[in-house]
Amino acid sequence: MCGLSGEFRFDGGQPDLEGLTRISAVLEPRGPDGHGLWHEGPVALAHRRLKIIDLTEAGAQPMVDDELNLVTVFNGCIYNYQDLRKELQAEGYRFFSTSDTEVIGKAYHRWGVHCVDHFMGMFAFAVLERGSGRLILGRDRLGIKPLYLAQTPERLRFASSLPALLAGGDINTSIDPVALNFYMSFHAVVPPPYTILTGVRKLPPATVRIVEPDGTSTDRHYWSPRHERLDKYAGLSENDWQDLVLDTLQTAVQRRMVADVPVGVLLSGGIDSSVIVALLADAGQHGLQTFSIGFERVGDREGDEFEFSDIVAKEFDTHHHKLMMPSSTVLDGLDGAVGAMTEPMVSHDCIAFYLLSQAVSQHLTVVQSGQGADELLAGYDWYPPLADVPAERALEVYSARFFDRDKATMATILQPRWTIEQDAPRDFVRAHLDQPGADTALDRVLRLDSQVMLVDDPVKRVDNMTMAWGLEARTPFLDHEFAELAAAIPPALKLANGGKGVLKQASRKVLPAAIIDRKKGHFPVPAIINLEGPYLGRVRDALTDPQAKERGLFRPEYVDRLLADPNKLRTPLGSNQLWQLGLLEMWLQRHGIG
Repeated sequence: MCGLSGEFRFDGGQPDLEGLTRISAVLEPRGPDGHGLWHEGPVALAHRRLKIIDLTEAGAQPMVDDELNLVTVFNGCIYNYQDLRKELQAEGYRFFSTSDTEVIGKAYHRWGVHCVDHFMGMFAFAVLERGSGRLILGRDRLGIKPLYLAQTPERLRFASSLPALLAGGDINTSIDPVALNFYMSFHAVVPPPYTILTGVRKLPPATVRIVEPDGTSTDRHYWSPRHERLDKYAGLSENDWQDLVLDTLQTAVQRRMVADVPVGVLLSGGIDSSVIVALLADAGQHGLQTFSIGFERVGDREGDEFEFSDIVAKEFDTHHHKLMMPSSTVLDGLDGAVGAMTEPMVSHDCIAFYLLSQAVSQHLTVVQSGQGADELLAGYDWYPPLADVPAERALEVYSARFFDRDKATMATILQPRWTIEQDAPRDFVRAHLDQPGADTALDRVLRLDSQVMLVDDPVKRVDNMTMAWGLEARTPFLDHEFAELAAAIPPALKLANGGKGVLKQASRKVLPAAIIDRKKGHFPVPAIINLEGPYLGRVRDALTDPQAKERGLFRPEYVDRLLADPNKLRTPLGSNQLWQLGLLEMWLQRHGIG
């Protein structure tokens, strides 16, 4: 994984190389092993490299292919790059490196914008056609790798993070009212193309954008799995589905071992990460390095799940690292995590992932992680109420559980100038749910969550926090073939046993029962579940800062009410309303947004 950036001028001017250098410097943690800058005419490309595949300088970027007249910058990993390389060689292409970056350029030359259909992996890339002056931007199917855009009539800038773009200057940093309403209602999820800032947008997942030299562009959206019962799976028994889940996941796990450096696993002790360890062991991996994080107990709240990760580590004889974080580090972790966020994210898991990534990066540069299973296989508690609901009532039932507040309540929280006439979040969700290709209410919601919520919450969280320390996280549950299979599984099999039933039953074939029958866990960070002490102080300082008062996002009486009883008001999902407001202000202030 790496950090990419670039500038494309439309007005006949030259790229601002000093600005691009500042942008690239912010991306250094994503790629501490090398950097490059290339420019020609109206285009400049920059790259920060984390060496994972082809550790030689032949794999450096920006990668110029003089024979094909292409220049490529890339962030991510193409897991099937070796097979694609052989296929392209058979068609006469000659390679000068052993990197997956070069495969992207040659695949684009061979298949054009349809090259992405051949890629198995996580990626954001830019390919410049030097002859035509056309720029091609692409993002993987499930949005695992980010790509932020700042476009004006004069130029396009793009980068792997929003704060990097800010460093280049000349960005409209006013708050986007529509994005703010998404943040405050759609459980802090701001879907593409929006970001919280008016002047920054993001390329949607599963999208290839062709940018012409005059600044016009066209998009190709290339993937959306059918959430329907497919003929090819007709007649499968429950046991057949379980075997298919394990077999497909085994393939996904093995794909993610491709690297020229060792690969470990983030092992929480839950089913998702534990089954990854089990499948790797079953495939013959020995001495696998695994990592678990824990925090000091606060009151009656446990701060670690080592009991369960220890069971898995012993069962599969891993080289296990238990990383206990003293409470004194959590406050630093909070500040660091806010700094690492490319967009405001309210999940407390960010802090745990940030501290975990810091510790793991001292041992490895690549790990596998279990994100995505809950969104693909109905693991959250807002899914069971959808079981017997007619498809046309999906929005009603889903919004009652997932939305933080409705439009009317928003008007009592936001200052009048930040309210919007339309109910953009609800309209967006309704339109997504009403698209064809999903059979039941649950199918529709799982499609929404896997293509929108997953991308702009859990996936973004993992990318931001791991890459803050130059750690590449690979997520086998987000293998697109596994996602396609999951979409086709009958809803009843996913909802069984409290959610993820098909995975739980399949896992009994490879995991100890104690892991499967345990209560659903999470990354516990007891010190901030209830805001008090210095953590409450951080939030109070942010919301009472002169910048916050001048910005005037929230009605003062609402802020005062929250501060008077910091842990009382919660969203339907149990999130602290004060934390949601405070996190947004902390992020804006940390990134210098006035």
